[in-house]
Amino acid sequence: MYGAVRRYEGVTDPAEAARVVNEGFVPLMRQVPGFVAYYWIDAGNGVMVSTSVFRDRAGAEESISIASDFVRANLASLLTHPPEVMAGEVVASA
Repeated sequence: MYGAVRRYEGVTDPAEAARVVNEGFVPLMRQVPGFVAYYWIDAGNGVMVSTSVFRDRAGAEESISIASDFVRANLASLLTHPPEVMAGEVVASA
């Protein structure tokens, strides 16, 4: 399995960002081949984190591309900084 993590700082309206992600982005993630799970986390203080898990590297990489396009088109007004993006092989899970 492979995962992608995106950390967003300076989110101006976390509730609205969560609504937009839940209604628009989550359905896109479910369509990516190899999709396993997706989480959007409100870490507080204007920080939100997304975690995507896929069966293979191709799915994780596709999710990063889709997320970039989605953020530009739908969340740019709510985000003051570009996300920190990390991806890699899942080496332990529960």
